Amino acid sequence: MAAMRPIFYTVTEAARLLRVNRATLYRAIREDAFPAVRVRSRYVIPAVAVERLAADATELGGCVDVAAIAAGRRVAREVARVTGGQR
Repeated sequence: MAAMRPIFYTVTEAARLLRVNRATLYRAIREDAFPAVRVRSRYVIPAVAVERLAADATELGGCVDVAAIAAGRRVAREVARVTGGQR
């Protein structure tokens, strides 16, 4: 039977996959610069987010700036809040 791929990674697992320090990833999560799910006091990283980052970097052939993506999400949320969700 083939091994099932995870739906979520722990912060430690995701940091290892991304080759960054765990503290760097925690800081990015707290600054809303990296996608995560908070369950009480713990964070988990959606596996699809890590896979999407890798796919985007491959497709673009360049650097994917997660902070810029997060900034765009924050702007979109603020626009939706101000406009009542209408475009």
